Amino acid sequence: MEFLAQAIDLETLGRDARAAAAILAQKNSAEKNAVISAIADALEAHTGDILQANQRDLDAAQSNGVDPIWIRDRIALEQRMPGIIADVRKVAALPDPVGEVLLDTRLDNGLQLIKRRTPLGVLGAIYESRPNVTVDISTLALKTGNAVLLRGGSDVLNSNMKLSEILQGALRDFDFPAAAIQVIASRDRRYVREMLRLHEYIDMIIPRGGNGLHTFCRENSSIPVITGGIGICHIFVDASADLERALPLLDNAKTQRPAVCNSMETLLAHRDIAPALLPRVVALLGAAGVSFHADERAYAIVGGDPRVTPAAPEAFDTEWYNLTLSVKVVDDVCEAITHIAEHGTQHSDGILTETPAHAQRFLNEVDSAAVYWNASTRFTDGSAMGMGAEVAISTQKLHARGPMALEELTTYKWIVKGDYTSRE
Repeated sequence: MEFLAQAIDLETLGRDARAAAAILAQKNSAEKNAVISAIADALEAHTGDILQANQRDLDAAQSNGVDPIWIRDRIALEQRMPGIIADVRKVAALPDPVGEVLLDTRLDNGLQLIKRRTPLGVLGAIYESRPNVTVDISTLALKTGNAVLLRGGSDVLNSNMKLSEILQGALRDFDFPAAAIQVIASRDRRYVREMLRLHEYIDMIIPRGGNGLHTFCRENSSIPVITGGIGICHIFVDASADLERALPLLDNAKTQRPAVCNSMETLLAHRDIAPALLPRVVALLGAAGVSFHADERAYAIVGGDPRVTPAAPEAFDTEWYNLTLSVKVVDDVCEAITHIAEHGTQHSDGILTETPAHAQRFLNEVDSAAVYWNASTRFTDGSAMGMGAEVAISTQKLHARGPMALEELTTYKWIVKGDYTSRE
């Protein structure tokens, strides 16, 4: 509650962020890498302080009856700190996209045209829980010469304020503007709406959270919004799939981190393999605490198990965020593709098959940001895809799609060189 009492002038924060972005745009790769490496060192040195702040958020979440799975996957930092620090070091080691020449050509009239990557400017991030996002977005923004204004969830404000203190300390140590990374230090939701109107200072809004947050940002923002991260992810097990290898993959896709957007929410089983597959899925995943919502044909196979209930109509349009799985039997790859088109969110969908023609049809026709053949959907992640980290998973088609990492945080400009050339 202490954060609610603090009045915040967002216009001043935005103006400071714009000024910081102008300075960041002049920093070279070596300077940016040095400060990002220093951030990794500072996070490591101050892990104890970070975990103390995080514990206050954990205590509050537990007192408020938050789902333990959500707490583990979305709030707790202790098990994640080594990975967070490693990802920061990966970002420092990655090539800097700023200044990359995408095109260099000369026209018949002698003009030289150069298409060159440049920073976007100021990023506005609005996200729920997951304080690791504060570090991910901040370091990726620094690498690409962008300033960032962060509005994290009220449930992790203690964690975010400690993280921002450490990040800004590293910036000051290397003569970078502290306003390059700013966290809105309030739980008051009115600042979300105000932030969405700061079009004079913020160049892009990146929401990370549930469908309600994304819808609110789209409907209320005067700034371009990159939406995504709503993950009703499917895996279709074709008739030719290797069951012995499919089962541990399905277990990974659902139970490793069930509250994240790339976990499997719906299992589609080919009718020919369903009688052999589904009882084993229920036994294996059920032992990990998974409950199942089965369509009529799936229920006829595994409905005798108390962990299986008939699927309500809305089950296949639900992102569960927990150990719940929707299950449906389909006739073929065509029906699987049709189901995904009707109920999916264009995030991550996969097929398990030993039939290349079926795989190619699935890969070509499923219109999702990431489409998998014989792999878990859990790989839709900047770190897992070798990008160091990501600011979000975009399910849009303009500007960025899939994990938004370094290149996705840049735009480009045309540089035109002439010899006092006039247009005829």
